[in-house]
Amino acid sequence: MTDADAVLAANLEFYRAFATRDVAAMEELWARAAPVACVHPGWPALAGRDEVMQSWVGILNSPDAPRIACYDERVFLYGDCALVVCEEELEGGTLVASNFFVREDGAWRIAHHQASQLVARRRPGQERTARRPSRLN
Repeated sequence: MTDADAVLAANLEFYRAFATRDVAAMEELWARAAPVACVHPGWPALAGRDEVMQSWVGILNSPDAPRIACYDERVFLYGDCALVVCEEELEGGTLVASNFFVREDGAWRIAHHQASQLVARRRPGQERTARRPSRLN
């Protein structure tokens, strides 16, 4: 498995944990040694693992937690760090997201997640396209 494939697998696990509201899986996915941060749509920036995990516990335990699907993932590798840029489809619309991963103990873990509203919509009939991972190192 290439690094890009492993990062995409970790990104998929992040969205699986989100979609299934699996707090334990979400906890496992976040970095422990690297500093972490998170910006949920409309929220102020959260910093530190405790604060970020507390936000996910609240979101995932909420009966109003959004249903989510991830599309158009693009991977950018930077040695032992990686960025996934993607779109998140929710009932209320589409968000654009960036998920920053670091390699810790041989596993790709999330160190930063940010999602915000996507204002520029696709033209009607325009298909989502699968893109190949990019390597920038």
